[in-house]
This record gives sequence, structure tokens and C-alpha cells, in this order.
Amino acid sequence: MEHVIKEQTLVIIKPDGVQRSLIGEVVRRIERTGLKLVGIKMLVPNAEQVRGHYTLDAGWLEAVGHKAIAGMRDKGLTPESDDPMVMAEKVLDGLVRYFTSGPVVAMAWQGAHAVPVVRKLVGSTEPLTSDVGTIRGDFVIDSYPLSNGNGRAVRNLVHASGTPDEAVKEIAHWFSSNELLSYRLVGEQILYDVNLDGLLE
Repeated sequence: MEHVIKEQTLVIIKPDGVQRSLIGEVVRRIERTGLKLVGIKMLVPNAEQVRGHYTLDAGWLEAVGHKAIAGMRDKGLTPESDDPMVMAEKVLDGLVRYFTSGPVVAMAWQGAHAVPVVRKLVGSTEPLTSDVGTIRGDFVIDSYPLSNGNGRAVRNLVHASGTPDEAVKEIAHWFSSNELLSYRLVGEQILYDVNLDGLLE
């Protein structure tokens, strides 16, 4: 089970999260689960870094393009193009503008089921439909209709890796190996030891 305990995920507090002074709140919520922070840095990403992040998965552009077209049609709107790659580039341009607008905080978290635990805490991509109790559900009122109407990316405070494989690629994109720490938290005994030995004097 060692590989499960060592699972890592990438979390990025986006410019709107930084500007709204929610860094501590995001860290607090993740930290309380028992996950361990193994890398953190603040930076203003450039366009190349953001484009690289979203295109680590070769199929991401086409999938996003199809989703954008379907989403517009579901709302009774006519897409600007029927070509998913054209629509994907439009979405990506909005994400680049969003991510490069100010400082972000990139973090690598480690622990059992790190990816699904953080995804559950963060909530669904659209804040409007995120559950109460999630980061996006509690702190954001943005929606796809609002963001699309303004021609911008939806402001949803944080990015969180979608799968363990995605997390590996994303962490390598944002962190060099010497920026990630390997250390032991005392609390890991409570989380992972088979027997709670040595708790009583």
C-alpha cells in the first residue's frame, strides 16, 4: 500500500484566489484531511507555462472543444465554429489570460488518495453547481453563463489534478525534483500505521 500513501496531486490557487486572500483557507482545508504539503511556491506564470500545463494531455484540446460546442448548443446558442480545435483555442486563450493575470500559488500534496480527496474538497469546475462545503461552492459565485457572456474563463479559485497520472505530469511541469521535499509528519502514524502503538505511556 506504500504507493497509495505516496500519491501526489497538484493544486494551484489561481489569481482570483490569491487576490481574495484565500490562500490560507485553501491550505487549511487540504491540510486538515491529513495530506502532506511537499512543495509550494508563488509565481506569476507566463503564457507558455500555462499553455503547456493544459496541453500535457494530447487529447485535452479536442475534448474541451467538443465540450464547449455541446455546452453552447445545450443553452440554445450557436457556437462560433463547429471545429472543436477552433473552439478549444478560444477556451485556452481565455485560460492563459486568466492564469497570467497575477500571482498563483502552486502546491504539491501527498498522501493516500490525494487526487480524489482534493477533487472532493475543491468541488465541480463550475462554482455555481459546486456543492455547499466545497471550496468553489463556498467561496465563488461565478458560472459558465456569466463567464461566457463576458468572454472570459470561469473564475473558480483553484486547479486540482484530475487523475494520478495527470498529477505526475502536472507536478513535473510546475516543480523541479529538488523543489519537492521528502519528510515525515508525526500525524502520519495516526493515519497509516497498522497498529496505534506507543500512544499510551
